[in-house]
Amino acid sequence: MRIAICDDEVVHQNAAFDLLQSYLSARSFLCGEIQVFGSGETLLSHIEKYGGFDLYLLDILMPEMNGMEIGRRLRQLGSRGEIIFLTNSNGFAADSYDVEAFSYLLKPVQEEKLYSVLDRVIQKRNQSQQKVIIVHTAEGASRIQLDNLCYVERVGRVARYNCTDGVVDSQTIRISFKELVAPLLEDQRFYMCGASYVLNFQHVVKVNNQKIYLDTGETIVLPRTVAPEFKKHWGNYWLGKESFL
Repeated sequence: MRIAICDDEVVHQNAAFDLLQSYLSARSFLCGEIQVFGSGETLLSHIEKYGGFDLYLLDILMPEMNGMEIGRRLRQLGSRGEIIFLTNSNGFAADSYDVEAFSYLLKPVQEEKLYSVLDRVIQKRNQSQQKVIIVHTAEGASRIQLDNLCYVERVGRVARYNCTDGVVDSQTIRISFKELVAPLLEDQRFYMCGASYVLNFQHVVKVNNQKIYLDTGETIVLPRTVAPEFKKHWGNYWLGKESFL
């Protein structure tokens, strides 16, 4: 598990680092690597060269680029790593939803609270990695992790599974599209838009009128009658996803 700490004050960097080290030592089943950054610019530069992290601990109140701006940039870059905001002020909690933050903790961070949040991060990662679907294609069965599935669309007589790492086309559909995607809809991340689209809320970064913007850079235009209901459910998903501490 790769973890990034971003804080402009050395004393807070050290405090967060020590807490994370203690946590990893207490959870011997975890392998973790922690890197510390003094600014958003250095963190983002590192990510562009070497890739993203699984978890980010971001201070909100920093000069030049604050934690909220860093979070937005991370999502624009397509990073799906969990974000925990650390700050001296409780005035930013509502804004945390904009970047799909996992939690929001006040400094000085209490060990018990941070450990509880980290346990939930690990639990979520484990559950997500275990959830897959099997798609039958012309070449055989294909295994798709739900975390990587951005959306499914009906294209002619096949279902096209658009993933972060490529596209998978099913065999010819012999049942209705709604019946085919019914197992996906049991997962609260997925929502059916009209008769031929199922989208994963986790990969939607912005909804503007009929346009849906994904973290892959793609844009999907929904029918006018469908878009308002989708936006409402997308907002409700993120508002109900986590309790902020």
